[in-house]
Amino acid sequence: MAAQSHPPVVVLDRDGTLNMDDKAIIASADDWVPVPGALEAVARLNQAGWRVVVATNQSGLGRGLFDVATMNAVHTKMHKMLAAVGGRIDAVFFCPHTRDDACDCRKPQPGLMQAISERFQVPLAEMAVAGNTVRHIQAGQAAGSTGHLLLVGKCAGYSAQNPPPDVPVGTPLHASLDAFVDALFAQANTQGQAQAQSQVHQPPPSQ
Repeated sequence: MAAQSHPPVVVLDRDGTLNMDDKAIIASADDWVPVPGALEAVARLNQAGWRVVVATNQSGLGRGLFDVATMNAVHTKMHKMLAAVGGRIDAVFFCPHTRDDACDCRKPQPGLMQAISERFQVPLAEMAVAGNTVRHIQAGQAAGSTGHLLLVGKCAGYSAQNPPPDVPVGTPLHASLDAFVDALFAQANTQGQAQAQSQVHQPPPSQ
């Protein structure tokens, strides 16, 4: 197998994965409070060479609950707090539509994932999609990516023995974003070792 010619990409949900989702809506920068340990987990991904992208439904835009300037202020705070711990988000992709708009970018539809794949020139099958909502995982699966469900926020009460309704069968479950990063690194290390072994020179058979 040839080595990847592009940096690997992780697609994270925003609300509940990076920031607390104990409010009905994140309508101001003051509302954006990071999940403990989440920003440091993003920094670990960055330092290991991963690009980290956010894909988020923001129907508050379509419902007129906040405007783009307010959302940008929220993301400015997010970027600053990430930079303070050595992390970064490479891009934020968002859907502004409501359910009634019947668009193809509102998760669980795959439009955001497809747009990310096109922007970063990464095959969908090679993208890792992680978040604490089933619709985020479903969007990744619909696009052909591997989904990872984080058992935090709204999914904190679930477990491998009691998974959330409608989660795709076989979806890996992780206790936190940090635990997901651990698992991702372990998988990448295993794949790297297998690839190295396959490239070991084998002497030609004796005549």
